Amino acid sequence: MARSAAATVDEYLAELPEERRRIVSAVRDAVLRHLPDGYREMMTYGMIGYCIPLERYPDTYNGQPLTFAAIAAQKNYYALYLTCVDQDPERERLLREAFEVAGKKLDMGKSCIRFRSTSDLPLDAIGRIIAATPPDAFIERHEEARAGR
Repeated sequence: MARSAAATVDEYLAELPEERRRIVSAVRDAVLRHLPDGYREMMTYGMIGYCIPLERYPDTYNGQPLTFAAIAAQKNYYALYLTCVDQDPERERLLREAFEVAGKKLDMGKSCIRFRSTSDLPLDAIGRIIAATPPDAFIERHEEARAGR
């Protein structure tokens, strides 16, 4: 599945085969355990997203909630999107270091970490990075990045 038409997270998970649902759910649980107050879990761009709701931050370039993180079951892999890492070189350094210390291979695009199982991820370190980015700090980094374009 590349992009889901599911309207809710429960619908998204229900349409996944059992093994894929288990992996996505494990990463989702890790994100939710560390997610600071102020973000909302919702479907966004056909995947599970963790966003700043429009009622909190309506000034987005596309009229969509500001996405902090997302999880997707792609056709041949899974993806964890961490836009907080893309916007913050220190967070990216910490993420790369966590993979190295854990002896895991980081397969990452701009903000997309591709993985095939939960054992490919240093979930504790990812949780710490997520926990260290409250909504106000994320909005500030977002605005700085937009101003610099």
